[in-house]
Amino acid sequence: MSNTATPAAPLLDYVTSCALPTPWAQFTLHAFVEHSTGKEHLVMALGDIGDGEPVLARVHSECLTGDVLFSQRCDCGAQLEGALKRIAAEGRGALLYLRQEGRGIGLVNKIRAYRLQEAGADTVEANLQLGFHADARNYELCLPMLEQFGIRQVKLMTNNPRKIDALSRLGIEVVERVPLLVNRNAFNNSYLDTKQAKLGHMMAQPDALVREDGEL
Repeated sequence: MSNTATPAAPLLDYVTSCALPTPWAQFTLHAFVEHSTGKEHLVMALGDIGDGEPVLARVHSECLTGDVLFSQRCDCGAQLEGALKRIAAEGRGALLYLRQEGRGIGLVNKIRAYRLQEAGADTVEANLQLGFHADARNYELCLPMLEQFGIRQVKLMTNNPRKIDALSRLGIEVVERVPLLVNRNAFNNSYLDTKQAKLGHMMAQPDALVREDGEL
């Protein structure tokens, strides 16, 4: 019997790419398909990200309500825009767009969680009341997505220490954390307080980086 270990099955396949013009730069949009779920994940890349130097990067979980429908309940849409602007300003970087809606519980369950929040629960309590973890996301797909471009070191745009820990455990070196903070409003203020108090998010400068007009 051979003692050779069987290689792990790939988690996802790289499928195709295209140019993606945005208001800030023309990115290249790369598409991946996850084997176990069939979910389609994306990387928006700009510049030479495979040169071996640390890459300005954002790991962004899908938020249809914030990213597309302009919801002010969360900071997701503003963070997405802020990250793309920062990458464009640097001329080089990558944004991983993971299909993990509602911190991993899905869109319909996120709407159920919003109803519970309207009845007095905070964002963590609502997920728990629905029988989910406070944060059900998994970041293991980040490794093969980054490896596709030869990225081993990142300057990570995040306020979430869990993302830093997750990438580090995968063998991706986070050489710098770049805060990505947005303005508070009457609808997201308690949500941001809860993320800081219960999920450990680092939000010491709530109004420092993105103004209400969306400019950095």
